[in-house]
Amino acid sequence: MAVRGIVAAVIGNALEWFDLVVYGFFASVIAELFFPSKDPHVGLLYAFGTFGIAFVVRPLGAILVGRFADRAGRRKALVLVSGLMLVGTLMIAMTPPYAQVGVAAPALLLAARLVQGFSAGGEFGSATAYLAEQSPHRRGFYSSLQFASQGLSTLLASALGLVLTTALSVEQLQSWGWRVPFVLGLAIGPVAWYIRLHAPETPEFEASRSVDSGKEQAAQLTSKVLAGSAAVVVATVSMYLMLYTPTFSKSVLGLGASVGFAATFAMGLTLLVLPPAVGSLSDRIGRMPLALAAGGLLLVLPVPLFLWLVDAPSALKVLLVQSVLGLVTATYLGALAPLLADLFPVTFRTTGLSLTYNIAVVVAGGFAPFAVTLILKMTGSHAAPGFYLTAAAAISLMALAVIGARNWVR
Repeated sequence: MAVRGIVAAVIGNALEWFDLVVYGFFASVIAELFFPSKDPHVGLLYAFGTFGIAFVVRPLGAILVGRFADRAGRRKALVLVSGLMLVGTLMIAMTPPYAQVGVAAPALLLAARLVQGFSAGGEFGSATAYLAEQSPHRRGFYSSLQFASQGLSTLLASALGLVLTTALSVEQLQSWGWRVPFVLGLAIGPVAWYIRLHAPETPEFEASRSVDSGKEQAAQLTSKVLAGSAAVVVATVSMYLMLYTPTFSKSVLGLGASVGFAATFAMGLTLLVLPPAVGSLSDRIGRMPLALAAGGLLLVLPVPLFLWLVDAPSALKVLLVQSVLGLVTATYLGALAPLLADLFPVTFRTTGLSLTYNIAVVVAGGFAPFAVTLILKMTGSHAAPGFYLTAAAAISLMALAVIGARNWVR
């Protein structure tokens, strides 16, 4: 077991997710600085649209980086995506606001998000394949560290967001405070890149170099990618709605962004601890029973929880809703990572994982904050996040049924 390799995958993946999380967390500030509008909902739509449109290039990153990883190795792909993410983060940290450079500000922000989107498109598959191939007998535990690392970055980002929003004035936050997380990412990024540069390749990939993938495996790839993508839908929607919580708490519930950051911190802690435990359990009892149980709860819980929350909003209710959904989501994620890794053979694993995850993110996840904001504006229903999550769960449960019926994963 190469500890250095695990650290390389986890720290780099955590940094990638951290950079994405902080953009979502500070969307309301970014909207005011880069997309000024008399209607705050319109500004938010532009900000979340820029957040979501970067996901359009993620499948391109998934294909190009995925094939590169399947041919040249997981380690080289991880080095590549780390460098690209650093470039995108630097652009966001340095871009001046609309008041200083006019339309160049949102244009530069969009360019930065596109670079990050391409990088993130290759990150998930490369990192998950790298972790999953450390030990075939403990694939559940090691691959679930992918989502645990996302929990770690969510934890750090929400803690930082809570400190910044409570310690700084509105003027300070808009002037320079929102840039602090991106600067922090720039400080950590080179360390992650260096560790990845010197990490070992996975034994499973090295052993596969002389193996013919076979035409039958290639023919099955499309159907497995589609089914896997549908299984990811509820996971990605849940994760990206989590990023929406600070904005939802402030702009919709009127409770202040700090309430959302505190609730998201609790969810991040859950995501850090629970997925590895669930992944380890899946090594013994299988992935499918755990995924079906958690998916079923995500089908029935969100709407009642959000209706209860918006009926009489409070900080305690936000915390409880996020905590409950966080526990169920973390359980689903712990089973999902090894389930997806098991779908694909070594020679297609990174490409398959990358496409599976990023198709779901593009279709349902990345635009989740935008979609919910639009639904809120059109219908006035503050329980929109619950309905959106329930619909996502229904799609994923049907996909799990297909995967189970075809005996692709136990």
